[in-house]
Amino acid sequence: MAAEQSLWSSLAWGDAGYGDEFFRGVYITLFISACAYTIAFGIGMLGAWAKLCHVKALNRVGEVYTTVVRSVPELLLIILIFYAGTSTLSSVLVGLGLAERGVEINPFGAVISALGIIYGAYLTDVLRGGIQAVPKGQIEAAKAFGMHGPRRFIRIILPQMIRYSISGLGNQWLNITKDSAFVSVVAAVGDIMSVGRGAANQTKHFIFYFGMTAIVFMIVSGISMYVTGRLEKRANRGVRRA
Repeated sequence: MAAEQSLWSSLAWGDAGYGDEFFRGVYITLFISACAYTIAFGIGMLGAWAKLCHVKALNRVGEVYTTVVRSVPELLLIILIFYAGTSTLSSVLVGLGLAERGVEINPFGAVISALGIIYGAYLTDVLRGGIQAVPKGQIEAAKAFGMHGPRRFIRIILPQMIRYSISGLGNQWLNITKDSAFVSVVAAVGDIMSVGRGAANQTKHFIFYFGMTAIVFMIVSGISMYVTGRLEKRANRGVRRA
């Protein structure tokens, strides 16, 4: 009993425990996930446009991008993008004369970019499906009213695309928050997984601290699912069910 009390007391706030480290780890994990998700959404929009446009070369680029990313494990892609991307960028900067020698790339930014590139492929198909779900009659009506392309997209396509895609977008957000744990393999940036592993290695109580890490991820996922459900209900207000 005393040992169990000692373990739980190790989650106290301050120097005596790891409570503040776990709290900071949640913040860093959510920050990494939000930044990577923003990048992924931008890439996904470009990918969806490439797949739906009438230029065959862009269609092929979009297909190759999504196929490669979905065929290779996320962890392997993160490692490849992290190391290959940072070394390539360093070489380019040196080649352009912007740096005299190899530069140190911020691992935080590199990890966010890697996750963004990976999940951009998944969001490409989610957003493409959302765009294709918009009734074509509405788009044709907008053209008949004289709406130009950008206005049609903003006023007709985008709101309905989000409504049709919100479930898939929520699922990818859940996946990106969980896969943010992979960043601890390439860089210790203070995320939840890094904190849990560090505490376990220092105390040798692996089951307890990895279990606490799993609970923290479950709490984050539960809140995310609740928010996604609320957003989905709000987006479908006034929609007549068939």
